[in-house]
Amino acid sequence: MSGLAFDEIDGVDEESLARLVDRFYAAVRADALIGPVFNDAIDDWSLHLDKLAAFWSSLMLTSGRYKGSPMAAHLKHRARITPAMFNRWLVLWREATEAEMPPAAARSLQAKAARIAESFKLALGSRALQGIG
Repeated sequence: MSGLAFDEIDGVDEESLARLVDRFYAAVRADALIGPVFNDAIDDWSLHLDKLAAFWSSLMLTSGRYKGSPMAAHLKHRARITPAMFNRWLVLWREATEAEMPPAAARSLQAKAARIAESFKLALGSRALQGIG
């Protein structure tokens, strides 16, 4: 498959990414499966949402705003992470992107999230997580 077409990020800007992140993590926080892990891990949601908006800005807009190591933060919680949680995260992300973004941008964001989930699965190294996908 060739790379995503340049116009697939039309409609993505700092404001739309901030709205997307807010919508997505509101759903995550309320979710019975993954909410408890996130809610236990995050002390300051406002700060965390800003960091996540910067992360997606760096990925989608190549803004360079995100400084950090998301993998290190997630490794601390590997004992609590199951394949069902990755799958649920992707479902919630798909729902949020489809609600907030133009279709092509939503597909691009979903593809990036799928690659992130795969990278995390491999880095976490659990045999139980090998079935995600």
